[in-house]
Amino acid sequence: QVQLVESGGGLVQAGGSLKLSCAASGNMFGITTMGWYRQAPGKQRELVAVIISGNTNYADSVKGRFTISRDNARNTVNLQMNSLKPDDTAVYYCNAKKWSTVDYWGKGTLVTVSS
Repeated sequence: QVQLVESGGGLVQAGGSLKLSCAASGNMFGITTMGWYRQAPGKQRELVAVIISGNTNYADSVKGRFTISRDNARNTVNLQMNSLKPDDTAVYYCNAKKWSTVDYWGKGTLVTVSS
């Protein structure tokens, strides 16, 4: 089992920045992918950014504004979010995939961007 705990959400004005962190614990053997997803009210959960064996991939809507990073020694994955927009308002979830087949999720952290 893998446990994921997110932190760093909050209220920020448009144009501001936030940094989300996800602390992972448990059996990390086989975890090759970690990432962030988000779910806005009334919408489906969507991919924000993932890091797979050191390679990163971003949703088009956040490219150039968000940066994902992973610290393997500390079992953390971070999401630096800059130039935030009201459309970025959502609950952000940390995700880890074991052997690319088993998904683990955190409980989420709320990000609210005011205009």
